[in-house]
Amino acid sequence: MASIKDVAAQAGVSVATVSRVLNSHPSVSPDARRRVLAAVEALGYRPNTLARSLRTDQTRTLGLVISDVLNPYFTALARSVEEEARALGYSVIIGNADEQPEQQDHHVRTLLDRRIDGLLVSPADGDSPLLHDVARAGTPMVFVDRWMPGVDVPVVRADGHRAIQDLVAHLHALGHRRLAIIAGPAATTTGNERVEAFRAAMSAHGLALPDAYIGQGDFQAASGRRATEQFLALPRPPEVVFAADNLMALGALDAIRAHGLRVPEDIGLAAFDDIPWFVHTGPPITAIAQPTGELGRAAVRALVDIVEGRPPESVTLPARLVVRGSCGEHTAGRTAGRTAGPAGEPPLPASEPRSNA
Repeated sequence: MASIKDVAAQAGVSVATVSRVLNSHPSVSPDARRRVLAAVEALGYRPNTLARSLRTDQTRTLGLVISDVLNPYFTALARSVEEEARALGYSVIIGNADEQPEQQDHHVRTLLDRRIDGLLVSPADGDSPLLHDVARAGTPMVFVDRWMPGVDVPVVRADGHRAIQDLVAHLHALGHRRLAIIAGPAATTTGNERVEAFRAAMSAHGLALPDAYIGQGDFQAASGRRATEQFLALPRPPEVVFAADNLMALGALDAIRAHGLRVPEDIGLAAFDDIPWFVHTGPPITAIAQPTGELGRAAVRALVDIVEGRPPESVTLPARLVVRGSCGEHTAGRTAGRTAGPAGEPPLPASEPRSNA
């Protein structure tokens, strides 16, 4: 990692001049200021090193870097994080990665320079050398929703395996056999986990998942539209499209309607990440709901435990299938309007879904 001496050497100035620039001192000439700032950017220098996060003078401030603030799931997650932090006497500064690893790292550096007490991150990609450095430096950090293999920090997440099994069993019971998935980015843990869980659930019912029925998405609506366009152009389109997040599901719905097709009469649609809007579509969309509020609160508690010197715990909570009407439930005369619960629990009414808030 670059030092202040490296910056001074690259800019051709003294260490004292670099210090004055970084502290916005008015005595520095415009040319020297420009050269110092260019060297800081080129070298990736940060005045506060990672180790300075290990201090005793707390600021009572936490940082949260989320993957996409426009995604209703992450908006709800951020809200629950802020509420729990406030209840524990902390403030939260939020950075939006917009699913861009470079933007994620920019926010992480900025938050560390703000002398936050701890960091919550939902990684935008499968790996980040900076986050490895943050963990190795001992900076209090917790991964929420997504995680990075090989980084030894607590993880707070939902497990969607059982809910995806319930979804495939539900679709199979409705008579559907050609099922397609719009997968999330392969570089993210959630993108990989959901498509593999879907594949395994289909195999358990003797169903194949051909490559043509796997659309590659990026957790954005436009990719859901593109993948669904490809599905609809096949000689034998799928009977149901399962989008691995809510924005891709909305994109899929746009594509279906653009083709003049009806849900569920012509093609079924299901989604991972339930959102309040899904009950207002026609028909309401069958979806897998994550316990978003619980995840946000648990993540804050784990991070505060680290900050305040208590042993933290990773937390895994179950996701849950909410059955509505977008896969032919009403026309099939089956269990429309009910929600499948974990083994040993009765179904929940669809009017009482596990919300994302």
